Amino acid sequence: MVANDSSTILHNCMSENIKTIRSTGWKTDFIIGFPEGLLLLFFTTFLSHDLNITIQRFYTINTLIWLVGSLLVMITAFYANKGDTQHDVGTLSAEERQKLEDLEIGHHIIADIASEMEKDANDWENTLQEEQVQVTHFNLGRALLSAVITGVFFLVGGILPLLPYLKNENFYRAAQNSVTFCFVLMIVFSFIKSKMTSQPALPVILRNIGYTSAVYFGAWIMAMIFR
Repeated sequence: MVANDSSTILHNCMSENIKTIRSTGWKTDFIIGFPEGLLLLFFTTFLSHDLNITIQRFYTINTLIWLVGSLLVMITAFYANKGDTQHDVGTLSAEERQKLEDLEIGHHIIADIASEMEKDANDWENTLQEEQVQVTHFNLGRALLSAVITGVFFLVGGILPLLPYLKNENFYRAAQNSVTFCFVLMIVFSFIKSKMTSQPALPVILRNIGYTSAVYFGAWIMAMIFR
């Protein structure tokens, strides 16, 4: 019982002010939204192009996935922007200290709790400074705007793997073009991301090419299973 009460107090004392962390604004939204849309629609279009379905059904299924996916990404982005309450308050207040004492928790244990909270807060602040992350108070308008921008980037990324199928109803040829197109796009995206995040380009490109290859082979294997 004492442990539960003390955990509740610690949670309350660390979540008085809601804050949000934003590293690069629209750049973060781009880095999140664009590749998710690209890879999701790359997977679903390649998987479904060889199934025994009509052309219209292919378009309908992938359009619904495209739109629903963008909605889910926007919802996720909004909640991600609601903030991190875990590290908002890094010290034990006098009031909370008194409550812990009322629970007959030893002074040395309270001192250890306060020390760990302060250490955790300092580590968090150092991490934010090293990563050059901006900490601001939660703003509903900013969170909504970020969610919309992330959704738009998802839509842009998602429509690109679908374009070859819209241009050519010979889906075998369209699938080949889509695969080539997606790998080239991922290389370009990876290069842009490396510049935005000040990372070496080659590791980012190789990592994202690996992700794209995994998506491709996953879709290919599932297409063989469902064919």
